[in-house]
Amino acid sequence: MGLTGRQQELLDGWLPSAVMVRDHSWGLIGTSVLEVEHEGERYIAKAGDDADHHLAREIRAHRNWLRPWTVRGSASEMVHADEDAKLLLTRFLPGELVEGTPYEWALDTYRQAGELLAAFHRQSAVPDDTYESRENERTLAILDRPHRIAPELADLLRATIEAWPTPPATLVPTHGDWQPRNWLVDNGTVRVIDFGRADLRPAYTDLVRLAAQQFRTQPGLEPAFIAGYGSDPREPAAWQRAQLREAISTAVWAHQVGDESFEQQGHRMIAEALLK
Repeated sequence: MGLTGRQQELLDGWLPSAVMVRDHSWGLIGTSVLEVEHEGERYIAKAGDDADHHLAREIRAHRNWLRPWTVRGSASEMVHADEDAKLLLTRFLPGELVEGTPYEWALDTYRQAGELLAAFHRQSAVPDDTYESRENERTLAILDRPHRIAPELADLLRATIEAWPTPPATLVPTHGDWQPRNWLVDNGTVRVIDFGRADLRPAYTDLVRLAAQQFRTQPGLEPAFIAGYGSDPREPAAWQRAQLREAISTAVWAHQVGDESFEQQGHRMIAEALLK
């Protein structure tokens, strides 16, 4: 099942004699996502390997930020968690993944996704004077990792980032990977999964992956999303910085995991962000 001995021991204690129904793991990273059944109820057991740094964030999100969604049945409820063992157990959330279905291109999907995200973002806001400088340092560190960005372009990216201003930012709870692969639809209702990248960030950062993918493919989706959200959280200069950071991260991470098509998307994102 892809679990360590300690993780299996914990799961056996939480759900004695549970039966695995389906393995939902991606395979690109060392996270196991297992659908299990116990006494007629279904659950999701999520386990990280030694290199995992997502489970702690997912557990934190469940403990601190998911109530705006769980109270309306839009996200799963946590049942058990062990941060040291990197194991999380939640109730199964019904629905099919939006990605790859007609719902991925339906305007109402994006209206609902905008409404859900607005409720999540509205629950708290904190000022942060160091967010921009931290993000610049993080992105520069990413550029020091192995990648296939041309050397002269990498030098230009470093110079661009080093010249950026570092104004104060307002941080809210963010999902961190807000896109159709983390949305479910059940009888037309959109729900949310996967909180391994949840963290406090500016609200507009939750739009960068949609802008790089679905919004550019079908223009009507973006206004539907903004209508659901209620307003556009993107300030042009901060948005351009966020897009370039995301582009660099995409190109480098995809190269590291061997996802060539996603790596090419990252290179395209870099080129487009530099033109803005």
